[in-house]
Amino acid sequence: MSIHSLRRAQAVLVVLAGAGACGAGAQTSPQAAAPATQAAQKAVLGALPFNDRRDFDDARAGFVATLPDATVTAADGHLVFSQKPYAFLQGEAPDTVNPSLWRQAQLNAIHGLFKVTDRVYQVRGLDLSNMTIVEGEHSLIVVDTLLSAETAHAALELYYGHRPRLPVGTVIYTHGHADHFGGVKGVVDAADVAAGKVQIIAPQGFMETAVAENILAGNAMSRRAQYMYGQTLAPGPRGAVDTGLGKALSHGTITLIAPTSTVDRNMERRTIDGVDIVFELAPGSEAPAEMILYFPQFHLLDMAEDVTHNMHNLYTLRGAEVRDPKRWSSYIGEAIEAFGGDVQVVLAQHHWPVQGHDRVLDLLKKHRDLYAYIGDQSLRLLNEGCTADEIAARLRLPASLEHEWSARGYYGTLSHNAKAVYQKYLGWYDANPADLNPLPPVESARKTVEYMGGADAVLVRARADYAKGEYRWVASAMKQLVYADPANRAARELGAAALEQLGYHSEAGPWRGAYLVGAQELRAGPPKLPGTSTLTADTLQAVSTEMFFDYLGVRLNGPRAEGRHIVVNWNFTAPREQYVLNLENSALTHVAGRQDPQADATVTLTRATLDAVTLRRISFPEAMKSGQIRVEGDPRKVGELLSLLDNFDPSFAIVEPLAP
Repeated sequence: MSIHSLRRAQAVLVVLAGAGACGAGAQTSPQAAAPATQAAQKAVLGALPFNDRRDFDDARAGFVATLPDATVTAADGHLVFSQKPYAFLQGEAPDTVNPSLWRQAQLNAIHGLFKVTDRVYQVRGLDLSNMTIVEGEHSLIVVDTLLSAETAHAALELYYGHRPRLPVGTVIYTHGHADHFGGVKGVVDAADVAAGKVQIIAPQGFMETAVAENILAGNAMSRRAQYMYGQTLAPGPRGAVDTGLGKALSHGTITLIAPTSTVDRNMERRTIDGVDIVFELAPGSEAPAEMILYFPQFHLLDMAEDVTHNMHNLYTLRGAEVRDPKRWSSYIGEAIEAFGGDVQVVLAQHHWPVQGHDRVLDLLKKHRDLYAYIGDQSLRLLNEGCTADEIAARLRLPASLEHEWSARGYYGTLSHNAKAVYQKYLGWYDANPADLNPLPPVESARKTVEYMGGADAVLVRARADYAKGEYRWVASAMKQLVYADPANRAARELGAAALEQLGYHSEAGPWRGAYLVGAQELRAGPPKLPGTSTLTADTLQAVSTEMFFDYLGVRLNGPRAEGRHIVVNWNFTAPREQYVLNLENSALTHVAGRQDPQADATVTLTRATLDAVTLRRISFPEAMKSGQIRVEGDPRKVGELLSLLDNFDPSFAIVEPLAP
């Protein structure tokens, strides 16, 4: 998960904790499950093998100890993470939660320190992800460091409470999502890394992708992540129950220390403090830079995030580049070929391990074939002329995969993954000319409502369809009414009710979150968030200066910049870098490694000062006044350029039209 998404999600939690509600005087209470929803939940109970309890045995195996309610607090006393709000996850599923998701939520609620095999331990359930700890001869190897420094520190201290206090000598990042590196400063000190006392290993391309994945679209991805992770929902049978991938996000301090070494060769073998590790590179699978680890001494395979106990995302609802199911499948196949003869244990950086050679191979093969099947069969239907929506409606898994708990769509789904394959190969256009240049949403909604006989007539029909359990159609129809007239309270309430029932139906944690947050915002409006930066000091340092200027181009308001021509030299004294920034034809471009003698102004500063301004620790004028920034030429041109940059709304509308 991206840094922007996580930081914005944390901002949501802070704001809601202070505000206590999403909208003043708004009715936000969720409704009960409707009869059609109750019937659908009963059908799920009859369709899946709920009597298979092996996952619960696996998830509890090797338990050593835990923290009370998995509760972690920060130094200032604020709550970083706790499973206490999820204590309701007992017994049978209520009719407001899909029984399959309820089962996954109960499994993800199992938390603590677990012994996996000799010299290998995991801390699970103290954050969205897992920390794996391998005991070397004189030091510890920590694989992934959770999302927050506070939860990472608590996880390591939990381990130390039951094992020898060996120092952490190596940290391994399996991939560049923040829930796998954000806690690094909770387990090691940056000064020790700089002094060579601790090494940090990551796959090739880690730093380029760890922060960069969504810099340019960060605000939109962050807002969408609020829906995907249900961040404004209170835990409960009618609210948040699980993300599918893990219980919930922590909201502590996200940190980053750059790797001291990268793995650049596939199947590279290293010995670290007496522990042999084979690194299989898997770029472009679950993350742009990712790697799988095999520990031959322990016959243990760490699949990072490429084989977990759920179908994963080929497309993530927050938005990101589509992932390639064929490559993903091939990496799992490569792991089977390379390590399948000896492996006895498989684990991942989410969920719980599986023990036993035959069971491990069965799990790996099913996930290899799961992603291959989705890719190939989506392409087959695509080549038969099916559109993305038609593929999603027609595609079904074979029974051998459909009844496999680890392949269920708790995080990714067959529906949106099939659409991802279509998007990867054919893009957004379905080739029907009527869809080539349709009316924009508000105009289309108004015409649609007019053709349907007006809002009152639509509401009459929609209420009848709602009573029949046709929630998908009712949600679509009410979207049209709300876009045609956002003030139509009846349409908002009926749309919210339909989305809510869809959320109760959902097996996928992100689908449940999206539906229930959508219902909440139809009733109460979006949360009011401060327009603060989503970057931290650690992660901002990982953003190249060139990428920073790319982001300025994204923020430029083109219409307001029309007719203006401004050239500004940027001269960085530490590190030594030079750029020319050119505004012309309403486009902001830059050239690295030179200065323009005819520029309107030259700005001299350090990169650290630029970062401080970006983090709003100091304003640009304040930095000029203090001498941290020096401007030669016409400073008004610099001010004019900066005034043309938009500050994005972190709470823009999603289930209703954007404000004009």
